Amino acid sequence: MALGRTLILKLAELRPVESLVRKSFLFRPVVKRFIAGDTLEESIAASEELCKAGLLVTLDYLGENTHTEEESRAAITKYKEMLTRIGQSPYASMINISIKLTQCGLDQGEAFAEANYREVLEHAKLTNTFVRIDMEASEYTERTVRMIERVFLDYPNTGTVLQSYLHRSLADTELMIALGARVRVVKGAYLEPASVAFPEKNEVDAKYVEMSKMLLARGNYPAIATHDEAIIKAVREFAVAEGIEKSRYEFQMLYGIRRDLQNSLHAEGHPVRVYVPFGDQWYPYFTRRLAERPANAMFILKSLFKK
Repeated sequence: MALGRTLILKLAELRPVESLVRKSFLFRPVVKRFIAGDTLEESIAASEELCKAGLLVTLDYLGENTHTEEESRAAITKYKEMLTRIGQSPYASMINISIKLTQCGLDQGEAFAEANYREVLEHAKLTNTFVRIDMEASEYTERTVRMIERVFLDYPNTGTVLQSYLHRSLADTELMIALGARVRVVKGAYLEPASVAFPEKNEVDAKYVEMSKMLLARGNYPAIATHDEAIIKAVREFAVAEGIEKSRYEFQMLYGIRRDLQNSLHAEGHPVRVYVPFGDQWYPYFTRRLAERPANAMFILKSLFKK
C-alpha cells in the first residue's frame, strides 16, 4: 500500500502526466467528484446544497507555494472574497474556510505571510467566520505551529491541522491544547522520510487515535477528519465512555468521498463537516486524494495510455 501510494505521487510529479490528466476527458468525472468547481460561485452552490442536508462545510481555495508577493496578495484577495460571499449566504453560520500559509506567502517571508494571515482573520471577524490553517509538508510544520501560537492570542477565530504520521505531533497536540486552539486531526498526505514520519499505517493509525483522545478529553472542539471506520468507531466509543457530548467535537470528510458515511453520522446526531475544494489549481490536491486509494489511482493512470 505504501509503495503504491509513493509510486502514484512520484508519477504525478512528472509534467507529461499532469498534462495528460488535465487534458483527458476520462478524468473529468473523477475530478468533478473531488473538486466543487473552478469558481467561487460553483463552490458556494455545492456548499449550500450540503448545508441544506444538514452538513457543515469548510471551503478551500486550492493552491499552494506562491512564487511571488503578487501571487500571495491575489490569494489574500480571494480569501477575503470568499469570506464576504459566505457572509451573504443564508448558511453562513455553517461554513468556514481553510487556508494555506504558503498561499499567504510563507516562501516569500514569515513576516509577510503573518501579516497576510492576520489580514484574513481581521476580515473573517466581520462575518464571525472561523479560519483554519491547513498543515502542509513537514518543512513547514514548525513555522506553522509557531505562527499559530503568535496569532491565536489576537485572533481566537483560527486553528490548525496536525498530522498523525509525524513523530512530533503528540507534542504539538499538547501545545495546541494548552493554547486553546482548535485542531483538525489528519493522518497526513505528503511524502515524508522515515526520519520525520511513521512509515507504517498501523503506527499512523495508533497515533491518530491517541491524538484524538487527547483532544476529545482536553481540547477545544476538535475535528476528527477521517473516512476510516475503525478510527471513527474508536473515537465514538471513547466519547461515550468518557461522557463527551457529540456537540463537543465534529467529524470531517472530503467532498465526494464516503457520502454514505457522512450522512449516517449526521443522522446519528454527529456534527459532520465536508471539506469542499475549488479552483483551477486542483492537480496537487487531486493526486494526493488518488494516492490515498492506490488501486483506483492505478486503474485511472493506466486508462490514460489506452487509445
